[in-house]
Amino acid sequence: MLGKSIIGMKNFSVEEIRLVLNAARKMKQIIKRGGDKKLSNLRGKAIVNLFYEPSTRTRTSFELAGKYLGADVVSINSGTSSIVKGESLRDTLKTIEAMGVDAIVMRHKAEGAADYATQVVKPMIINAGDGAHAHPSQALLDLFTIEQHKGRLAGLKVAIVGDILHSRVARSDVYAMTKMGMEVHLAGPKTLLPRFFKFDGVKVHEDIEHAITGADVINVLRIQLERQQAGLFPSTREYARAFGINNERLRLAAEDVLILHPGPQNKGLEISSEVTYCERSAIQEQVQNGVAVRMALLDLTLNGGVK
Repeated sequence: MLGKSIIGMKNFSVEEIRLVLNAARKMKQIIKRGGDKKLSNLRGKAIVNLFYEPSTRTRTSFELAGKYLGADVVSINSGTSSIVKGESLRDTLKTIEAMGVDAIVMRHKAEGAADYATQVVKPMIINAGDGAHAHPSQALLDLFTIEQHKGRLAGLKVAIVGDILHSRVARSDVYAMTKMGMEVHLAGPKTLLPRFFKFDGVKVHEDIEHAITGADVINVLRIQLERQQAGLFPSTREYARAFGINNERLRLAAEDVLILHPGPQNKGLEISSEVTYCERSAIQEQVQNGVAVRMALLDLTLNGGVK
């Protein structure tokens, strides 16, 4: 994977996914150990985080991942850069390239922005989310979290619930999970489901009960309230009643069901506080695993995973 830009899970092979998951296990041990966490794997490398959209988990974890590996990391916020003066994406990328960076971790509201960046500049590009298209590092950390708890991936039933239509997480998860032999079920209001979704190994439900019955994993997606003005469901109360994940609904799933959520959460809407903090929830662990997976990605692509 040395020198490979990370654009989406569609371009990952099963062998590459396994390589990242194996490397992430080692990185997690480093994060959890006491004392100095800093390695020298990426000493002398320069990474720029270029985020055109707000982010807490992804941006911070990529920044920490680079620093833990010994790289020099700079984060650019679109609100405090020349972007607010009208600088184009191309010119911003060219400016960063001219500074001699090795990699650009990029989030942008436009689908295809990360792929466009690979055509404009030479530094390696890691897609940290482009519109509703892809979020590959989130899919990898979801796989990693599931395998840490379940000991396997193949054969597990996963229900992804919520706003599937606008979710880059759902799309990346579907590619990643089906490649690893998982059975994926999507559930949400009809208005929040893709109209022409056809994918081997994936079933689409308008009834959440059918989707989560016997599920080994439930991945709850954030309801994007900023899109509610379009009237995609009657009200937040109605959504919570019909699709919210609560203790009562969890009884339909497997007894040891694992609860995931990419964050941030709308508690009481797509998920209850009781479920968020229950013993079957791995939501906070996903955050730590995000750092480990992103360390693995940076190390493999910038260093080839060499110690």
